Amino acid sequence: MKNIITVSEHSAIRFIPNDEYPIWQEKALQALDLLESGNGKGSDFLGWLHLPSETEPAIINQIKDICRDWKDIELVVVIGIGGSYLGARAVIETLSHSFSSLMPSSGPRIVFAGQNIGEDYLAELDDLMATKSVACVVISKSGTTTEPAIAFRLVKQHIWSHYGKEEAIRRIVAITDKSHGALRKMVNSEGFRSFIIPANVGGRFSVFTPVGLLPIALAGIDIEELLAGAVEMEKITAQKTNQNPSVSYAALRNALYSSGKKIELLVNYHPKLHYVSEWWKQLFGESEGKEHKGIFPAGGDFTTDLHSMGQYIQEGERHLFETVISVARPNRSLAIPGDDVDADGLNYLAGKSINHCNKMAELGTCLAHADGGVPNLRIDIPVLDAYNLGALLYFFQKACGISGYILGVNPFDQEGVEAYKKNMFALLDKPGFEVQGALLRKRL
Repeated sequence: MKNIITVSEHSAIRFIPNDEYPIWQEKALQALDLLESGNGKGSDFLGWLHLPSETEPAIINQIKDICRDWKDIELVVVIGIGGSYLGARAVIETLSHSFSSLMPSSGPRIVFAGQNIGEDYLAELDDLMATKSVACVVISKSGTTTEPAIAFRLVKQHIWSHYGKEEAIRRIVAITDKSHGALRKMVNSEGFRSFIIPANVGGRFSVFTPVGLLPIALAGIDIEELLAGAVEMEKITAQKTNQNPSVSYAALRNALYSSGKKIELLVNYHPKLHYVSEWWKQLFGESEGKEHKGIFPAGGDFTTDLHSMGQYIQEGERHLFETVISVARPNRSLAIPGDDVDADGLNYLAGKSINHCNKMAELGTCLAHADGGVPNLRIDIPVLDAYNLGALLYFFQKACGISGYILGVNPFDQEGVEAYKKNMFALLDKPGFEVQGALLRKRL
């Protein structure tokens, strides 16, 4: 067993009174025990806990079969919202070429829909589909969530009208509930191929189910390596010790929260990690934001965002802390060239790697922010590849469960997201919501 992901207390520990931190470590270990034993709140939704090690080879083979069958497809539209798309997008964006859309490709391009209700966005998707050979992966437990349901109706209509019913059946794959919901009924009546979303796995914890694995595999990424990294981290984070990285992270962030640090800024110095932050924000925000509690999760892409938010972080209100995802080495090598004129004054960097400059920016920023009163945690990852990314995502999932239990909430429900939906349905005149709609219109 090897430590893939490590957590450095870095500057954070000095912001926590010495006699308090051991208390938070003990609370984290107790929360881990609660999680592993299945005796905590929301235990009906712990299917993700051993999912990497229990993924059946038959599921991987089914996914590979679809990848082979769709070799002729140019564009796959992945339809989903929240956890139904963020995990897949995080992995695909992190492990793909930064300019993949402009590079030659031997497989289909992956685009996403159903994560918004933007009319221009969907109309422009229609423009794109008109130029490509199209297939669709639709992800929804119910099949009636408004955003993905609208997108699927439009995409299904396109596929049906362009390729006919028989070919449409080949080009549409659904990932949905085993036996319930509108999408399952559609699968049964139309004959689409399908995968099951396990009933005991919530959307934000679903990246290692077909919800994440199928789109990731279609993008040409090795899902077996992704799972292998998650399996290793599953073993590491089951250890009941303070050296367990998920225990360390959960203890540190809750100790800082108790001291008044209400906002956590997840920072990366690698632009490919942007959607990892987006996935992480949903994971922690939806898991912990309950009972008027919870750290507010925010993200920052450095050094880019230092030129817009750096001033506030350095000298604004002292209510935040930073967690830095630090990648030890890049996958590519590129040195800064020399210049005879040196008009930009950069010759002192000539011959140095881009990564060396980036690392010095990272270290310098961490020191400056800590000096300005912003605690810094650091999560070290060796390299951005499928194995280590799988480990990173599982590490965050485990830490989220532990952290939620320390906070005293159920990390696996999300009743609060229903409030906006009910208002939206009422304002859209959905049957059954007429009275509420009339009341709401009086308030507008």
